[in-house]
Amino acid sequence: METSQSEMNILSNGKSHDLGDNSGVPMKTLPEDDQFDDPEAGAKTSFGMSVFNLGNAIMGSGILGLAYAMANTGILLFLFLLTAVAALSSYSIHLLLKSSGIVGIRAYEQLGYRAFGTPGKMAAGIAITLQNIGAMSSYLYIVKSELPLVIQAFLKADPNADLWYLNGNYLVIMVSASVILPLALMKQLGYLGYTSGFSLSCMVFFLSAVIYKTFQIPCPFEEFSANSTAAHLSLNVSSHGHEYSNGLVHEDDADHCATRMFTINSQTAYTIPILAFAFVCHPEVLPIYTELRNPTKKRMQQVSNISILVMYTMYFLAALFGYLTFKDNVEPELLHTYSRIDPYDTLILCVRVAVLTAVTLTVPIVLFPVRRAIQQMLFPTKSFNWLRHIAIAVILLTLINMLVIFAPNILGIFGIIGATSAPCLIFIFPAVFYIRIVPKDDEPMSSTPKILAACFAALGVSFMVMSLSFIIIDWTTGGGLAAGAH
Repeated sequence: METSQSEMNILSNGKSHDLGDNSGVPMKTLPEDDQFDDPEAGAKTSFGMSVFNLGNAIMGSGILGLAYAMANTGILLFLFLLTAVAALSSYSIHLLLKSSGIVGIRAYEQLGYRAFGTPGKMAAGIAITLQNIGAMSSYLYIVKSELPLVIQAFLKADPNADLWYLNGNYLVIMVSASVILPLALMKQLGYLGYTSGFSLSCMVFFLSAVIYKTFQIPCPFEEFSANSTAAHLSLNVSSHGHEYSNGLVHEDDADHCATRMFTINSQTAYTIPILAFAFVCHPEVLPIYTELRNPTKKRMQQVSNISILVMYTMYFLAALFGYLTFKDNVEPELLHTYSRIDPYDTLILCVRVAVLTAVTLTVPIVLFPVRRAIQQMLFPTKSFNWLRHIAIAVILLTLINMLVIFAPNILGIFGIIGATSAPCLIFIFPAVFYIRIVPKDDEPMSSTPKILAACFAALGVSFMVMSLSFIIIDWTTGGGLAAGAH
């Protein structure tokens, strides 16, 4: 069924005719594995390239905060939470794909319209826009904070020198204009499969270096040039409040090098939002499904499961070995902790370049669903137009650059965005769309699938309220954002 045909069965209030209505226009459904093509999809993308694109959408700068999350939960609790969020993400993609297959619609916003009319479409579009703008902001924040350090290390420049090429604000604007914007102007998401593959290979290199460094760095570690300036000495107090002086660690810091299996503290409230944010790929699922070669629900579910499994493995290994390297002294942004030991370490410099490359190449992937959401909300009846396509990308990148320049720290971005829009996109929307779209004659509300979907939505609401409450309380008591600031 084509999208246009499915939209003919949508009433003005966004509700479909029930199968038992006498309206004479019954809603048609598709078998789960029937193929349907989007007439505007163009060239199709292979299975492997689709895995690369979805994996790249999942993998982002969130991996840099996972070691800090493990330090504030312990290994076992972190593993449990990571496994739970990955499994729930896979289940929510299943709900999205089944809803999409029933009505023949492959746009998140249109599923919202199909379920709840214009309010549903606007809610989905706004959540996607906020979530992905937060994601892109966090990626470019990495560029802003890391690229000047890399250039300074390579050029052996004075860190106090007032040089334009050591100014992160200038550099992030240059990267956005010269690299991200040209890729974001591609008409099809599938064209970015090769850059996605290269981006993932950069993150594999990052993971390999983290594992290697675990066996090279002692705990407690010695600060680099700790007695050089008073300003640097002020940085020798870690985010956990452990003091250093003259490159030596106080004796009581030995306690902070113990491996913890389970722990809870004021920073634990950030762990679940960070994990949820790290697995959000749902806005990209349906666009990738649209361009998948030989598209079926089963085939796209396989793409999703493989992508989530690979990212789950990389996340856990990066968090585990990053945590085992620094224990409680790990910072919210892992690469900053390595720079405290030796900012001129050749391997870490190469890792920084790899991470910068990876997050930069992820931004265009994440920008596509935002542009599509804006088009669905503001120009739903308009066909593709190059001028509008380019203008939305330019405006988005300009807005995101402004956010990055004025954002206080990366932890705040992870926590606030992850606690609000991520639960909607992972838990609430897929579940309520599924309940509304799947015909009652096929699955009544008393059926097991719909009961599970209702519980899934309730879990999302509870998660959102709990996370926001913890973050607000922690923020007002002087923790959270303040503790994560650099």
